[in-house]
This record gives sequence, structure tokens and C-alpha cells, in this order.
Amino acid sequence: QVQVVESGGGLVQPGGSLRLSCVASVSDFSNYMMAWYRQAPGKERELVAEIPRRGTPDYEASVKGRFTISRDNAKKIVYLQMNNLRADDTAIYYCNKKWFPYLAWGQGTQVTVSS
Repeated sequence: QVQVVESGGGLVQPGGSLRLSCVASVSDFSNYMMAWYRQAPGKERELVAEIPRRGTPDYEASVKGRFTISRDNAKKIVYLQMNNLRADDTAIYYCNKKWFPYLAWGQGTQVTVSS
């Protein structure tokens, strides 16, 4: 069953911005610590940003200061605002829980940073 749907990716020039959205179809979304992950070609999936139910988000070192994660529990949406994008941010971006057991993984949304 579909549990998360990511959107908002695209082709952007270096230095540009994108905002990704993730809509979750789960009843207890507000209880979950959520995260954005990415997988670049030939690399393993990595966590880039996480947001708890309450409290301070955290970020992978390479995106800190450029990416901002936020959530709307009423709408069951997680956002990832990405600024000052670089070529090495190119990847498929996914959202899911931070911790096992994960929700069913979505298709992800492709982000390509290129001039």
C-alpha cells in the first residue's frame, strides 16, 4: 500500500533552490520521527535530514546550513527546502521514518543539479 509520496524534484542549476514535499498516508504520522534520505548513482542511500515529533531537526554535515526540514502534522507532510544546491546533491530523494520499522518506501523524487 502507498504510504509516502515524494514530489518537487527537478533539474536546477548550481546555486538554485528546490522544495521537496512528502505526503504520508498513515494514521499516526505525528508520532513518528521523520527523515529525508537520498541515493546517488552507484552509492548507498544516506540520511540527509531528520525531524522529531517535537524539538530540533538535525542534518548531515554536507547539507547543514543549506537544507531545512519541516513538517505539518495536520496535513501529514514533510518538507525539505534545499538552497544553494550543488552538483553533488544530485540524487533520488526519499522520505520515511527515521527508525525501523519503516513505512513502505515511495518512488522518490529525482533532483538533478547541473548547468
